[in-house]
Amino acid sequence: MQYTHQADPKNRARLRWRARRGLLENDLILTRYLDAREMDMSDEEVDAFSRLMDISDNDLMDLLLVRQEPKDDLDLPQIHALLQQLRTI
Repeated sequence: MQYTHQADPKNRARLRWRARRGLLENDLILTRYLDAREMDMSDEEVDAFSRLMDISDNDLMDLLLVRQEPKDDLDLPQIHALLQQLRTI
């Protein structure tokens, strides 16, 4: 039996661990988002969140503060939707 993100505590812990960032500001935003939405995140949202965790802290901060918009591999509707939510946290 394969668990979804929400049903598997290991997957939830892994996502939270990846959200721990070097820049405190990123860490606070991501942690607040996970505190509010983690149990309700769809697989698409988890994928978008994971993609954002793959970029550098400074690039992530630029996206969160709307200094940049996603481009190249990150220019996806689910990334834009997630950023919109993260920006309102």
